[in-house]
Amino acid sequence: MSAHDVFAAVDLGASSGRVVVGRVGPDTFDLTEVHRFANRPLRLPSGLHWDIGGLYREILDGLRAAAAHGPRSVGVDTWAVDYGLLDATGALLGLPHHYRDSRTDAVAPAVVERVGASELYAANGLQFLPFNTVFQLAAARGGAQLAAADTLLLIPDLIGYWLTGERGAEVTNASTTGLLDVATRRWSAPMLAAAGVAPSLLPELRAPGSRLGPLLPEAAEQTGLSGAEVRAVASHDTASAVAGIPARTERFGYISCGTWSLAGLELPAPVLTEAAREANFTNELGVAGTTRFLRNIMGLWLVQECLRDWGLIDAALPDLLAEAAAAPAFASLIDAGDARYMAPGAMPARIAAHLRETGQPVPEGAGARGALLRCVLESLALAHRDTLRRACALADREIEVVHLVGGGARNELLCQWTADATGLPVEAGPVEATAIGNIAVQSHAPDSPEDLAHLRALIHRTQRPRRYEPTGDRASWDAAAARLGLR
Repeated sequence: MSAHDVFAAVDLGASSGRVVVGRVGPDTFDLTEVHRFANRPLRLPSGLHWDIGGLYREILDGLRAAAAHGPRSVGVDTWAVDYGLLDATGALLGLPHHYRDSRTDAVAPAVVERVGASELYAANGLQFLPFNTVFQLAAARGGAQLAAADTLLLIPDLIGYWLTGERGAEVTNASTTGLLDVATRRWSAPMLAAAGVAPSLLPELRAPGSRLGPLLPEAAEQTGLSGAEVRAVASHDTASAVAGIPARTERFGYISCGTWSLAGLELPAPVLTEAAREANFTNELGVAGTTRFLRNIMGLWLVQECLRDWGLIDAALPDLLAEAAAAPAFASLIDAGDARYMAPGAMPARIAAHLRETGQPVPEGAGARGALLRCVLESLALAHRDTLRRACALADREIEVVHLVGGGARNELLCQWTADATGLPVEAGPVEATAIGNIAVQSHAPDSPEDLAHLRALIHRTQRPRRYEPTGDRASWDAAAARLGLR
């Protein structure tokens, strides 16, 4: 690497995407966002889909803006589990389904019953989530698209294929599908059989940091990036976010907090015990041979959906947070992992129904929205606490700090309440951990835990997190956790 190198990160989230340029040197890690765009799913007669063509057009526009900075390479990260199917000519067979589509609701339990929950977990180590790729494929079985398919590509790999013409499956994202043997880091024949697909459908696996190749002529022409190449990064956005954590110790827990809160530990090997399965923890692969032992929590999706239902934009959030801070503590609490909150729409009404069912007061009158927001944020903080405590017990590990990265790092109430609930300091930030992790892997390609530690030291020097110390009444948080049956 030269004194300063420039890289471009394509970072697609479930609600928005952006292209970020990173300038990296021995004591430099500067980011410039050059393009941002909305990610709006399409509801069609065939279900809920991603507008993948529109997203690719926005990516090309963003890379055209990045070209002025002269990046040497491009990396792509996105959400997990969703995929596109290509025919033998490389043509896309229809729009990829959205993971919130309901077609797997009945299929997933049927697959678990047929194969066995313990057998599935022993192979893929995944938390049971009905939208995992293995269940999506089972739902697609017998359909014309799957019958005509030659190759399955996960979303970041599909974008990489359109940019370079190279097919493959980056391993951190592949580990979210349920089709990978998490211990051997290879595709699992029993899991492919469970999904009802042939091994030939899946491309070869590739590691973060590996080279895909130069841009195809048409992509180079549309972006002006004729000299750049595309590299595989930790293409699952959470894997990139964890790679971008500015940790200074191995004894840390993390919360990648955006639409989802993904809370857990970074470990040298998966935890495949029956107790981990029963606690619904997942083992996903990270960079430098690590395992991300975590559990999915609904996250800021709850807040986003409340704002949408109220007809408010993000700019209204500071005033609502002030109302939340002034509302009574622990008046009402919800289970932030309840499946009722998975689908979009009418979130405040669903929360209110949950509170009525559990005999708790529903916020009303002046300040009701702030009180409801306090309910959500306190419940998320308690879910963070419970998940990290269970992870430590299952992995026989202790932690001394919690790193909270992603958009949630801007939410001072959530950060402070997470510190109060866990009884541990929370180091919040960087907000742009996913883009930082994407660019970091392009620039350094860490192969070992030592490489990763050096990379994180650079991130800490250049992206100082904000520290929140535990305050307040510990006994009140313990009592609130007990009300929800949490640790």
